[in-house]
Amino acid sequence: MMQILHYPNLKTVLQVEKVLQEADAVISKNELKRRLPTQIMHQTLSLILEYLEESGKIMIGEKGISWIQQDNPRLRKLLERGVRVA
Repeated sequence: MMQILHYPNLKTVLQVEKVLQEADAVISKNELKRRLPTQIMHQTLSLILEYLEESGKIMIGEKGISWIQQDNPRLRKLLERGVRVA
């Protein structure tokens, strides 16, 4: 685990959550930084993303970051349209 020099405040965590929730598709870490209303240190963003992933709100994959929390209506629609494999 990395040595933490600065913990994010709640405002910053909520800003990151909002940008990820409103993203139409998978988003890269660099694009996420661009869309945030304020600048954020790379280490702070990494800590927030680690927290969001561990709490089951996001998934970090090869192509980027996706909001997966269950109350996401877009995800619900995708799951409803999906094909069930038996």
